[in-house]
Amino acid sequence: MEPQTPTATRRVLVAKPRGYCAGVDRAVEAVERALEQYGAPIYVRKQIVHNVHVVKTLEAKGAIFVEETEEVPEGEIVVFSAHGVSPAVHNEAAQRQLRTIDATCPLVTKVHNEAKRFANQDYDILLIGHEGHEEVEGTAGEAPDHIQLVDGLDSVDRVTVKDPSKLVWLSQTTLSVDETIETVNRLKERFPTLMDPPSDDICYATQNRQVAVKELAAECQLVIVVGSQNSSNSKRLVEVAKDYGADASYLVDYAADIQDAWLEGVTTVGVTSGASVPDELVSDVLAHLAARGFGDVQEIESVKESMRFALPHELRKDLRAG
Repeated sequence: MEPQTPTATRRVLVAKPRGYCAGVDRAVEAVERALEQYGAPIYVRKQIVHNVHVVKTLEAKGAIFVEETEEVPEGEIVVFSAHGVSPAVHNEAAQRQLRTIDATCPLVTKVHNEAKRFANQDYDILLIGHEGHEEVEGTAGEAPDHIQLVDGLDSVDRVTVKDPSKLVWLSQTTLSVDETIETVNRLKERFPTLMDPPSDDICYATQNRQVAVKELAAECQLVIVVGSQNSSNSKRLVEVAKDYGADASYLVDYAADIQDAWLEGVTTVGVTSGASVPDELVSDVLAHLAARGFGDVQEIESVKESMRFALPHELRKDLRAG
């Protein structure tokens, strides 16, 4: 009788940190708390965070998501999403006598404040980010006459400035750290006096999740990122996984989205999730993989996170009064 070839151990490496960041946790809790305090419906401008499951869950509790402020009936409560809004949106809400809860992530607010400060000093501001992303629209709206978008390396050559000695770059908070550095370096080739922002704009959670994926990607043939297609930080995790050694990487909303063909010939799967993803969805993915022979699960922790943000101040007063 011929000896049997031992079956290669199928294992899963789970990145930590993953999932909810402090800004997302705050924004989701803000909608839940508003529903508890004031009852349904509570209106939310845009998706509170970029995750299909979170939005569906809040809709089931009585949240109504709208694209624009004008869709909210006059006098009702509206929550602004974690991605932030422009001053024009605040003005529209005031004109419609809406009671607002601003769930903008404090790290996005920091970038807004930087944009206003540099604009007041008559700087040209190069905003590195993705065209059409809600965060970019909100930041650009703070100083539209001073801000121009730089969306990738190809757009660097199209930048024009009034005074290269008064030039600063800012960025969307959810970008790839590596790609942003590459874009900044290309900009500095054109504009050697380009000033850096006073502090890093890419959020701690985006950076930490990318670092965690870099650590495990080289050991994985496949990396599964749990997150939605409109989530910038989740899509960046897919790119980082491929750049740092994974043969393949896919973005999924749910465990059911995983195709068995992806697992053929794979012995090590990496799993992580974007900053707007509840951990229950990762647990579902791990159960799905376990059912297909990937029962050996190891968590790889690269950075410890302890950041917390206070809830929006509007939730500490009675918005229904008067």
